[in-house]
Amino acid sequence: MKETVRILLSESKTEERIAQLAAQIDRDYAGRSVHLICILKGSIFFTCALAKRITVPVTMDFMSVSSYGSGTSSSGVVRLIKDLDEPIEGKDVIVIEDIIDSGRTLSYLLQNLQDRKPASLRLCTLLDKPERRVAEVKVDYTGFAIPDEFVVGYGLDYAQKYRNLPFIGVLSLEDDGAQEGGDSQQ
Repeated sequence: MKETVRILLSESKTEERIAQLAAQIDRDYAGRSVHLICILKGSIFFTCALAKRITVPVTMDFMSVSSYGSGTSSSGVVRLIKDLDEPIEGKDVIVIEDIIDSGRTLSYLLQNLQDRKPASLRLCTLLDKPERRVAEVKVDYTGFAIPDEFVVGYGLDYAQKYRNLPFIGVLSLEDDGAQEGGDSQQ
């Protein structure tokens, strides 16, 4: 199986958009602090890049959830793998996600977090695949809307590989010249 990656969003374009998102968050939270919740593992690169550009006071925590199991398509069952270390009651919270496709996992997660009584709860994603949405999710900050292709880089992986790419790329899997990676779910 041959794996190839085609650049979809360059490093400079990605960094520029993250700076714009940080500026928008600064405007929205002027005079307040913001608590970022990074959804592991894929969001770590995006969360760090965003956090270092936000100028209002920032605190952070981490969660890990899964609805994929060992495959490449969602099982529909959401599992909480790592919960927050600290309570969020009364805090202005932004959940940071790498990519949103079906919305099932985020729908569950946002309801779980809302039940913990934050002062406010918003969602920020680097990448959005709105055409794949099956569960209603309000995205407050979106880096890029992308086509329904399997993407890697900037924290997104395939079999734990490619997270370290500084750009967003489309992964193609080739077997005897046949294209397979295009309709895999993220």
